[in-house]
Amino acid sequence: MTVTQFQDARGDLFDSPLPRRSPGARLDSGGEDTPPDGASDQPGPGAAGRHRSDQSAVHAELGVLRDRVPGVRGAVLAGIDGQLLGHDLTAGPEPLDLAALAATTFGLGRQCGLTLQQGPLRELTVHSHQGYFTVYGVSDQILLAVLGDDRLNVSWLHLEAGPVAERIADLLHVGGTT
Repeated sequence: MTVTQFQDARGDLFDSPLPRRSPGARLDSGGEDTPPDGASDQPGPGAAGRHRSDQSAVHAELGVLRDRVPGVRGAVLAGIDGQLLGHDLTAGPEPLDLAALAATTFGLGRQCGLTLQQGPLRELTVHSHQGYFTVYGVSDQILLAVLGDDRLNVSWLHLEAGPVAERIADLLHVGGTT
């Protein structure tokens, strides 16, 4: 089997990096890191303690995958719109980029499931030369994306990620996927 290499004038089309946003930039703010008018990052009265506790618990659940599954580099929690909700990445790709990729991957997988009449998406794994990117549905609106290196045992990841996604859904008070 022959693999065709697509190239443009700059070289290999698939190896060129994508344009980058500055870390923390909002997509709807023209690249600035300021919340829209009337929005505040501060929780309402009485919610501060519960909000921090829920965030800590969700972050701990994201770390479970790294602790239990060899080859996991980190995880991202994202909305189906690509909004970053949380992550436990320490190095590597920008969490904002992975959240956007998770939403895109989910959209493609959802469309495949609909077109093939195979029901809703459960998970989708992209296997590249040096690693894996797997997206799971936590709920109808929230995604769990896991980044792994080439040592990752995907079957083991699937066994561990299901319960993690369920616990995250409970912590965020959202129903699981249907």
